Amino acid sequence: TADDIFISDPEAEYYPLVKRLHGQVIKLSPTSKDYVNPLDINLNYSEDDSPLALKSDFVLSFCELVMGGKTGLEAIERTVIDRAVKAIYRPYLANPSPENMPILSDLHQALLDQHLPEADRVAQALDLYVSGSLNVFNHKTNVDIHNRLVAFDIKELGKQLKKLGMLIIQDQIWGRVTQNRSQGRATWYFADEFHLLLKEEQTAAYSAEIWKRFRKWGGVPTGATQNVKDLLSSPEIENILENSDFITLLNQASGDRKILSERLNLSADQQKYIDNSEPGEGLLIFENVVLPFSNPIPKNTQLYKIMTTRLSEVVEL
Repeated sequence: TADDIFISDPEAEYYPLVKRLHGQVIKLSPTSKDYVNPLDINLNYSEDDSPLALKSDFVLSFCELVMGGKTGLEAIERTVIDRAVKAIYRPYLANPSPENMPILSDLHQALLDQHLPEADRVAQALDLYVSGSLNVFNHKTNVDIHNRLVAFDIKELGKQLKKLGMLIIQDQIWGRVTQNRSQGRATWYFADEFHLLLKEEQTAAYSAEIWKRFRKWGGVPTGATQNVKDLLSSPEIENILENSDFITLLNQASGDRKILSERLNLSADQQKYIDNSEPGEGLLIFENVVLPFSNPIPKNTQLYKIMTTRLSEVVEL
């Protein structure tokens, strides 16, 4: 096919495979010269008349991760952020040229210009990412995606930036989905460590909304995780599971197996296939069909050498 394939790679595990398939690896880190602007937008960004509503949800999710805390954003903080988003995109929507695309420093200034304590609080949280040591995302996009197989390597972003990186990549790929839709081209998106996007309320809600829109617009999203408890503890997981036709389960710990069995209505016989199963064995769930499988990759193949993540087997290619 002519489909595009994108991978969000938080642990730099996909590089050997993508390299072997002559794909493109984009490395995002505090020392990298590859830049992706989180505020990128195109006029097809939303199916609504204005693309700003969905982009505002993204910026709210971004600010929620930046500010941290268990309570998320307060109502007034959401309001001042939404007001700032409308202000910074006004020049671009009037004249959609690259030089009018806003960056984080524009958002920072638009918050300060409101002269409100809540806006100042958000601006102070953003300061580290605008003029501080973590300003990697305060640049216009300079990445040239020239390949139909692309992996975003964000391992070196570190703990503080990794969730932000995953959110930004998801938004960038959504932009590509909107462009590909008009060309009749599908967009495949593989998000490793997907549970990290479901920990914060606003970010989880945005990810669930994107998940639904992906499928509607010709995207094929796949989330991968080893942290099943974290994944299923999100209130948004029901929306994601309901919009996922295909699930693969490999070997599960007893606690995770119990949770999955209840959530996916697995029988005792079916559970046996994810209890102490060997690598390459498990269950496929497709709509109402639950199918055991055994598909180990032979160790003497090039594919195994490329894909293994076992420390004792990792090889330089």
